Amino acid sequence: MKGKGPGLSRWFDGCSIYQIYPRSFHDSNGDGIGDLEGIRQRLDYIAALGVDAVWISPFYPSPMKDFGYDVANYRDVDPIFGTLDDFRNLLAECHSAGLKVIIDHVWSHTSDQHPWFVQSRADGSNPRADWYVWADAKPDGSPPNNWLSVFGGPAWTWDSGRHQYFLHNFLASQPDLNFHNPQVQDAVLDIARFWFDLGVDGFRLDVCNFYFHSPGLEDNPVRKDGWQGAKPHDWQAHVHCRSQPENLPFLARLRQLAECYGGRLLLGEIGDDKGMERQIEYTAGDGLLHMAYSFDLLTPDASPERLRAILQTWIEAGEGTPVWAIGNHDVPRVATRWTGGQPDPAQLRMFAAFHACLPGPICIYQGEELGLEQVELTFEELRDPEGIAMWPRGKGRDGCRTPMVWEAGRTNAGFSEAGKTWLPIGDAHVDKAADQQTGDEGSLLNLYRRLLAWRRNCRCVRTGSLALLETDRDVLAWSLSDGEDRLFCVFNFSRAKKRLDDCMADFSGSSLLFGEGAAQADEALYLDGYGWTILATSASGGPSG
Repeated sequence: MKGKGPGLSRWFDGCSIYQIYPRSFHDSNGDGIGDLEGIRQRLDYIAALGVDAVWISPFYPSPMKDFGYDVANYRDVDPIFGTLDDFRNLLAECHSAGLKVIIDHVWSHTSDQHPWFVQSRADGSNPRADWYVWADAKPDGSPPNNWLSVFGGPAWTWDSGRHQYFLHNFLASQPDLNFHNPQVQDAVLDIARFWFDLGVDGFRLDVCNFYFHSPGLEDNPVRKDGWQGAKPHDWQAHVHCRSQPENLPFLARLRQLAECYGGRLLLGEIGDDKGMERQIEYTAGDGLLHMAYSFDLLTPDASPERLRAILQTWIEAGEGTPVWAIGNHDVPRVATRWTGGQPDPAQLRMFAAFHACLPGPICIYQGEELGLEQVELTFEELRDPEGIAMWPRGKGRDGCRTPMVWEAGRTNAGFSEAGKTWLPIGDAHVDKAADQQTGDEGSLLNLYRRLLAWRRNCRCVRTGSLALLETDRDVLAWSLSDGEDRLFCVFNFSRAKKRLDDCMADFSGSSLLFGEGAAQADEALYLDGYGWTILATSASGGPSG
């Protein structure tokens, strides 16, 4: 069976996106925190990487309880990051460099300092009284139901002024908006118009399956598999507090708005146990999200069996457009998470090729192209509220958010001239700084550049149909076809050398286009440990070097 990729008719079809976490990208003013001007100063690096677009994590005014994902004003820039004019300048220079700009929108909740919530909590009769999710206590004074916060404890906080509980799926300082109120939906669409009018090319929609909750406020059941992780929140099956059917009509309204502006992208984050299934639901047809990612590829399990199962789910659905993200600001870095903490350089190179060969859009988190590992922080160094709440079993997200390393010989590896940065620089990161890898043709950074340059010009990988191939259990292989062109992508996920005979009939008429640790001989394909290759039946050209 085959998974059909999208047609190559819009700028984002099969695009490569680079995620920027602005606090940790580059500090232009010496306060130890990255900013918008810092991003502008590093645009040459991003353009040279070969991506089509940048996704910039939130930079709006915020009390920073959740470092920007608690928004107090959706139409401005927090002074930490600069000004609205700084954003306009960055947007213009990105466009001049051929880069599209995707900004992060957090609409499921606001900061408790947002004027909407300040008004809503004042009393039960003001014009915004129903803009958030308020509910009475049970007769014994306990919360309305058993819903739990992602960050620990009940998802409800008592407000003595309203004499009611309010819902917060995350921090108590992040109250949930009530999307069942049409006025809330209209207000959110007005925010979208503001940024579209400013010229942004698309939105990444934070936890966009969290917008609606079940109005009946039923208790969530226990997970069927009985799994219990570091966070009690994960012990429940979240069938009533997210992924409600009402999400889809609202996303359809948002899509209609985006279409009015022409060529604007809607990229959703799906936080749901169903992962790929929910991605497919939210991107099926032409009236919802253009694309979405879930956490299916963001877990520690990178076994060929599991990856094959994820791809098979998409193939069998026959629709939907996943964004293939293997790292981001919420999970440990690939170099640690997918390697058991002991990365082999060849393994990281294979992961890069695996990611680049996935059909359709991909998203690369800053620093993955350098092979940066997760930074181990002490409790005293933590800033992330999730890590602080879940310590020591859960260590939070700070370890993947440490500053980028630019120049090995400079203060703070070129990230900042400050005496102290908001999170410490990873000591082991310095030798992997961008300047050290740029001049080394064999570096991981330059492999990423070659792969992305090839990907940009290869219609087959950007929009082709995928079919999985049967082979060795430690090897993941698939074909990509688009018209007369056909590619075969083969990856050895083990340290052991492999000889592949069983799938050679599939490769008939093809030749090695590009790869590492791979060779064809004696009617077999030989792969070294973590070896990989791309074979082609046409002269479509592969990454040079």
